[in-house]
Amino acid sequence: MATEKVFPMTLAGKEKLQQELEHLKSVKRKEVVERIKIARSFGDLSENSEYDSAKEEQAFVEGRITTIENMIRNAKIIEEDELSGDVVTLGRSVTFVELPDGEEETYTIVGSAEADPFEGKISNDSPIAKSLLGKKVDDEVTVQTPGGEMNVRITKIK
Repeated sequence: MATEKVFPMTLAGKEKLQQELEHLKSVKRKEVVERIKIARSFGDLSENSEYDSAKEEQAFVEGRITTIENMIRNAKIIEEDELSGDVVTLGRSVTFVELPDGEEETYTIVGSAEADPFEGKISNDSPIAKSLLGKKVDDEVTVQTPGGEMNVRITKIK
């Protein structure tokens, strides 16, 4: 029997997933069922694009519910005491500057379940995070990215 994947996340990340799950179950699921009912009333289902669209959305919603339930069930909460020290670890924010003269960038390294690059949260599985994990302030790190190598210097960890 294969072991289930563990999803490391912050307590806030788990709460956000629980809110999304609740919304999907209590609101979205009902909306999709109503769309299916309305589409069925149009008659012939074989050429009913509204019905097909509603069924596709239903499959997506149910799949997302299953995914979130699995993430929550297998969540490993990152404890605050694990965030102390001066080393880049999961749950910490790291600021670095691209060498030789790039701009400063700050990211919080989180588990894949709560990654959101637009909010500055990158997955611990991303090339940048993998390169930074375990490093300290003033360390110079070479990051392998799809666009090539990038050299950075860590300026702050919090």
